[in-house]
Amino acid sequence: MPQSLRGRTSSMRSIHHVNFVVRNLEASLPAWEELLGQPVTSRDELPARGAKIARFRLANAWLVLIEPTRPDTPPGRHLAEHGEGFFLLSFGVDSLADEASRLGEDWFATPVRSGLDGWRVRDLEPARTAGAQCQLTEEP
Repeated sequence: MPQSLRGRTSSMRSIHHVNFVVRNLEASLPAWEELLGQPVTSRDELPARGAKIARFRLANAWLVLIEPTRPDTPPGRHLAEHGEGFFLLSFGVDSLADEASRLGEDWFATPVRSGLDGWRVRDLEPARTAGAQCQLTEEP
């Protein structure tokens, strides 16, 4: 273990959710429902993020499908640049504040924001995660 990590315990406990960006949520749902063997668990809209969302609960994680409603949002830009597919991996944490203290602010690309169901989320800096879109999520 690197010296810099000794005595600095992480509160990361799980994969909280995995996001896939799709062009058309309605057209995508039947294939995902067939693959997962279950109907969609919930549907939501996040106007501030410019997204329509369908979520599937899988044991202890969420699989989230996102349809951008505007091209000027992170999911909209990702869809335009990369097409449909994997978008984001979110780690479940006990405390965003503890993780910010442990990692340092240079690990974060955004301030804390509100998500679905009272989730508090914070995006990690892609330069620190080999270009991968990752975030931390704290549930209430």
